[in-house]
Amino acid sequence: MSIDRPRISQRIAAISESATLAVDAKAKALKAAGRPVIGFGAGEPDFPTPDYIVEAAVEAARTPRFHKYTPAGGLPELRAAVAEKTARDSGYAVEAGQVLITNGGKQAVYEAFAALLDPGDEVIVPTPYWTTYPESIKLAGGVPVDVVADETTGYRVGVEQLEAARTDRTKVLLFVSPSNPTGAVYTRDEIEAIGRWADEHGLWVVTDEIYEHLVYGDAGFHSLPVVVPELADRTLVLNGVAKTYAMTGWRVGWLIGPQDVVKAAANLQSHATSNVANVSQAAALAAVTGDLSAVAEMRTAFDRRRQTMVRMLNEIPGVLCPVPEGAFYAYPSVKELVGKEIRGKRPSSTVELAALILEEAEVALVPGEAFGTPGYFRLSYALGDDDLVEGVSRVAKLLGEAR
Repeated sequence: MSIDRPRISQRIAAISESATLAVDAKAKALKAAGRPVIGFGAGEPDFPTPDYIVEAAVEAARTPRFHKYTPAGGLPELRAAVAEKTARDSGYAVEAGQVLITNGGKQAVYEAFAALLDPGDEVIVPTPYWTTYPESIKLAGGVPVDVVADETTGYRVGVEQLEAARTDRTKVLLFVSPSNPTGAVYTRDEIEAIGRWADEHGLWVVTDEIYEHLVYGDAGFHSLPVVVPELADRTLVLNGVAKTYAMTGWRVGWLIGPQDVVKAAANLQSHATSNVANVSQAAALAAVTGDLSAVAEMRTAFDRRRQTMVRMLNEIPGVLCPVPEGAFYAYPSVKELVGKEIRGKRPSSTVELAALILEEAEVALVPGEAFGTPGYFRLSYALGDDDLVEGVSRVAKLLGEAR
């Protein structure tokens, strides 16, 4: 007699689908069906990858050595180039042996937590968070502990909040600046205070620097292990080419940290995926050894769109949108609109309100539930200026009917 067991493991069944990718997929499906949907869900630049990077990939595809397996931890020349790029861009001096090349930033996120966490270890997660962080923590056996910041603090957490969340099970602090989904950027003083707190309590820090070059106005990017160098031996830095060079589909990220942790993560990767696709690694090598003119051009466009989006959102009654200082997202509060009647319906959550907006205004955006904070939306401004204005105008018209 067979034993009736679940078909899917509890560990994997507990993982939530990426809400941002789900929204983007639904928007694309509706567009393919002929509906004029405008999508604010995708977290990727709307610019093409620069030509010189593409040409490097074409040449790599013709090179026989790239037709074979290469070291699981990354091409030696790319690891060295990432180390040089890190020193150049953030002032953080590391060796090539401290760099692990990963299949996109998401693999770096998972491998960082997998290398550090034992079952039950707690990770403090400033919230709103990117959807993948808590899922990766849980998959690695850890316990995410949310520390919530809202629009009153510009979505930035403080040391007092972090200390209130710390227990004897806390092992890691996740730190992200500039932030996805809020666009929050911490000041150097704030980073120093948080870093010194983490160091005082012997915590590890996993810091995601994927948006390092996308800051605006008077805001500045500061790398935590540079600001608090005594924490470097307990810090893992995550980054990649996706946002800076418009290379989301090329799937190249990296993890930087102490050599023993990098070696452990590389051992995991050797069994999970082996090396990142060599053509993509060659493209990434061209990217990180080139100049930053491509991102400068994108940043100018994003800054213009950022200002337009925030102005238009704040003109909608019941919407409050702090000015994002980094990345390419706005994160407005729409708490006042939940429960109000709009075209005969009373959405009781931002999930329901987002569904109503998609159906009635044909605009796709991601509800705050995906990021740990109901009552908000995330809108990416990495789309064309005309689509941005049209999309927010549609949302404004619909929400303006709320009673």
